[in-house]
Amino acid sequence: MILSSFQMSKVGLLAIFLCAAVLSVAESAHSEVLSVQGEKISMRTDPDQKAKQIWEYGNGFPVEVLKRQGDWVLVKDFENDSGWIHKSNLRKGKNAIVKANANREKAINIRTGPGTETPIVAYAYYGVVFAAQEKKDSWIHVSHE
Repeated sequence: MILSSFQMSKVGLLAIFLCAAVLSVAESAHSEVLSVQGEKISMRTDPDQKAKQIWEYGNGFPVEVLKRQGDWVLVKDFENDSGWIHKSNLRKGKNAIVKANANREKAINIRTGPGTETPIVAYAYYGVVFAAQEKKDSWIHVSHE
């Protein structure tokens, strides 16, 4: 099974382990991290529905909060792109995104448990979002729907 950020097949709920070194995990002691709620959610240049769209995100995409202004939130994604998203399109949630192998056609291994000796059950490419369940040493237990 191969998971890409551009073509996500429905695989049910897949509970898996990924090495934390290849993920950007939504956790920081000094910053607030939220997840995009909904599909095709726009990041804009200014806190206004009529402002130019910079990016479009899918459900669960993690973003770091930089500032709040009224009903809008200035956020930064894992590639350091920043812009405004309406607060109704954001929610709390711990998500992780594959950040390994940018600009390459190389996948990361998804395993049944923590450790390189456990079987590989799938592969994922740069930009795939997972729900982070728990961290165990340098591994993260994740799920994907």
